[in-house]
Amino acid sequence: MRILLIEDDQSLADGIAIALKHSGYAVDHTDSGRQGIALARAARPDAIILDLGLPDMDGVEVLKALRNKSVDSSVLILTARDDLPSKIRGLDAGADDYLTKPFAVDELLARLRALERRAGLGLSAEIRLGDVTIDLASHRVTRNGEVINLSRREFTLLRALAERPGHILSREQLEDKLYSWGEEISSNTVDVHIHNLRKKLYPEFIQTIRGVGYKLGPKAGP
Repeated sequence: MRILLIEDDQSLADGIAIALKHSGYAVDHTDSGRQGIALARAARPDAIILDLGLPDMDGVEVLKALRNKSVDSSVLILTARDDLPSKIRGLDAGADDYLTKPFAVDELLARLRALERRAGLGLSAEIRLGDVTIDLASHRVTRNGEVINLSRREFTLLRALAERPGHILSREQLEDKLYSWGEEISSNTVDVHIHNLRKKLYPEFIQTIRGVGYKLGPKAGP
């Protein structure tokens, strides 16, 4: 899942970005409302975390501009304004949820998972594929109850495939889930992660559709 973070408090933005990346999200960040609008139109993120108190324009105006430009990403507002009229104004402008500062990172992550479920990006907090279980909250993968240790990007790639069972995802689509805007991507990075996942799970778990991409293979186990 790709997140666009629009937040001008650099220390807060750094903390949020680290937590999101640790949780398997690709994160793009800007401290400008105008640049946020441009990035949202170019990258089409799955979700946007939007601070209302931006230096160049009001966050609600950013939100209205995004909706007017047909950016349909889920939007979670961050605000220090805890009065009811401000919250209603943000929701009426097209926000999907809001979080009042200060907040706990765990609550932010839980709200993002709820937005994913609402948008159909994540079916539940736990995905089961035969004898393989993926816990999205704890980022733990088990097979027949045995924990499988995955790197952050291996988990992110597995999650992307597991959330679209039966669908073929191209290499470009998977790279988009793994890397933030402007990050350097090596030509065989997806292939390497797929190879490692097959070794850690089982070879048939991920199928290669030659010239197209990858999809999950037949379920193993009961």
